Amino acid sequence: MSLSASDVKKIAHLARLGIDEQQIEHYAKDLSSMLDLMTQMGQTNTDGVVPMAHPLDQMQRLRDDVVSETDQRDHFQTIAPQTEAGLYLVPKVID
Repeated sequence: MSLSASDVKKIAHLARLGIDEQQIEHYAKDLSSMLDLMTQMGQTNTDGVVPMAHPLDQMQRLRDDVVSETDQRDHFQTIAPQTEAGLYLVPKVID
């Protein structure tokens, strides 16, 4: 797919990008090359290819889930403007 200079100007306007007039042809060539690559990748036969969640079969090391601080909810709620039944009350902002 080949992009024209007017296409690049429209894309730059929509993306709120300022580009130099001298660079428009360069951008048009680069963007056209990227779109051609996407077209080629879309035509690749992927039948029988299993989707992967991650390209590496590795497990993430996780730390033990242990309590590191004491419960201070009551202390924090004493300085809150409004609380009720252990919950913080906030003003309604959406009808």
